Amino acid sequence: MYAVTAAQMQAMDKETIETIGLPGLILMEHAGTLTAAAAASWLEEQGGQRVVVLCGSGNNGGDGFVTARHLRNAGYDVDVFLAGHPTDLAGDARTHMEVWANLGGNVFPASEITGKRLAQEIDGADLVIDALLGTGLSKPLKGNIGAWVAKVNQSGRAVLAVDLPTGVNADTGQVMGSAVRADLTVTFGAPKLGHFLGEGGALTGKLVVADIGIPEDVVVKHAGNVRLITPQIASLWLPDRPADSHKGSFGHVLVAGGSTGMTGAVALAATGALCTGAGLVTAAIPERHNPVMEKKLTEAMTLPLPETATGGLSAAALEPLVEASMERSVTVFGPGLGQAEEAFTLARAFVRQVDGPLVLDADGLNAWVGHLEGFPTRPVPTVVTPHPGELARLLDTTVAEVQEDRIHSARNLASKLEAVVVLKGAHTVIADPFGGIWINSSGGPALASGGTGDVLAGMIGALLAQGMGAAEAACLGVYLHGLTADLWTEKRFPAGLAASVLARRVPRSMARLADGDVPEPVLTVSPMG
Repeated sequence: MYAVTAAQMQAMDKETIETIGLPGLILMEHAGTLTAAAAASWLEEQGGQRVVVLCGSGNNGGDGFVTARHLRNAGYDVDVFLAGHPTDLAGDARTHMEVWANLGGNVFPASEITGKRLAQEIDGADLVIDALLGTGLSKPLKGNIGAWVAKVNQSGRAVLAVDLPTGVNADTGQVMGSAVRADLTVTFGAPKLGHFLGEGGALTGKLVVADIGIPEDVVVKHAGNVRLITPQIASLWLPDRPADSHKGSFGHVLVAGGSTGMTGAVALAATGALCTGAGLVTAAIPERHNPVMEKKLTEAMTLPLPETATGGLSAAALEPLVEASMERSVTVFGPGLGQAEEAFTLARAFVRQVDGPLVLDADGLNAWVGHLEGFPTRPVPTVVTPHPGELARLLDTTVAEVQEDRIHSARNLASKLEAVVVLKGAHTVIADPFGGIWINSSGGPALASGGTGDVLAGMIGALLAQGMGAAEAACLGVYLHGLTADLWTEKRFPAGLAASVLARRVPRSMARLADGDVPEPVLTVSPMG
C-alpha cells in the first residue's frame, strides 16, 4: 500500500478528472457516500443519532455536505456548521451544498452562530464530523477554523475526520498550530504521509481508505516510492523453514559490544537474533564479562575479547573481532559498546575492515559523529538503526528538525552512508540508498522500554543471516518487533513490556503472521462493498 503526499494526491485527482473523464462532482459524491457509511457503522456500533458536521469552504467541505446528506437520508439527526459563508464555496463543493440545502438541510454559517452555541451543539453530538480542511494546509490555523478545532478537542466528543484531521500537515504529520484529534479518519484514494508521520499518527485514529474511483494504475503512476508495511506484505517476507534444515541452514550472527554496566544490551540483541530464527549466535564481549554472559546466554556462544581497564572493548580487540566476523554470516555491532574514545576508534576501524553483512546500532553509530565522510562504501548488506537523537548527531542537526521531516532525514542518511537506515520511533521509517521508503504500521507505546532497540538490532541481524536483503530484513524486523508489542498489549495496559519478554514472544508473532491472523491496520472500502 502506497502512502502519498498532497501533491501526488492532487495529480491523481487531476488525471482522473481531466484525462480519464470522471467528473470531480462524482468523486466528491463517492467520497461523501463512503464517509457516511463509515460514520453510520460507527454510530450503529457505539450508539447515537445526533451528528454535527463542520464544513470548510473548499472541497473537504463539499465532502462534508455529501456525508451530511446521506446520513440525514438514513434517518440521523444532522446539522451542518460552515466555517465561512455560503458564497465562499465554489465548483463541486457549492453544488453539493446547494443540494443539501434544497433537501431542507440546515446550514449555519459562522457569522450566524456564536462560539457558545457552537460549543453546545458539539457537546450534544454523538459524532462530530471534521470536514473543515483537507490535504492543502500549508500554514498554521487561524480565525474560525482554529477556534472551531479548539472547541472540538475541548468537547471530548467522538470525531470522524474527512481525509485528514484538520490542522495536520498532509506530508509531514506536523501540527500546524492546532489540530483535531480524531477517533476515525476516512481518507480517499491512498493514505497520506501525514497519517503516519509526526503527530499525525496519534491524531488520525483508525484509518479507512475509501476507493472513490481513482484507477489503480493512476495511483501507481503518481504515488512515488513510499509504502506502508502491512501484514500482507510482511507475511511474504517470512523466511522459509524447510523440513530438512538444520542450525547451519539459518546463518550465524555475531553480536559485538558491551561494556561495564551495559552488557545487557548484547544479551538482548543475541536473544532477539535467536528468537527470530538465527541458527547460531555468538556474543563477543570484553573478557571480564564473559563468565556472566555464559550464564546469561545458555543458547548462545560467547567470545571474550581484549578489554580496557574500565571493562570496555579495547583497540586490541580489532583483529580477533574482524576474524570472528569473517567466520559468521552477519555482525551486529554496537549494543552496549559505550562512548569511550577507544571504543569509538575500534568501531570505526572495524567498520572499515569488516567485509560481511553488518547491522550498526547504538554507540557503533555514535562513533561516526563528526566522521561521516570516512564511512566506507560497503557492497554487502548494511543496516544502521538510529533513533532520532542519534540521527540528529550524525547529520549535525537537531532532533526537532529530524522529526519535522522523518522521511527526508532518513533518506539523507541512507544516501550519505549508502546503507539502509532504520529511523526508529512511532511509525519507524526505513530508507534504502536508492530512495525507497517504507513506513511501519505496527508498534506503539509498549516499546518505550529500555533494551527494545537492542532486540530489534538482533532481529534484523537474524533475518540477514537467513539470506534476506538489507531493506527486506530491516522492514520485516521492524514490523515483527512492533507486532510483538501490539499482540502483547491486546489484553494488557501498554506499559511494563520488558525487552527480554519482547524477544521471547517474537516466535508467536511470526506464527500469527504466517497464519494470516493479523488484522490489516488500514481498512479499504469501495462502492462495491
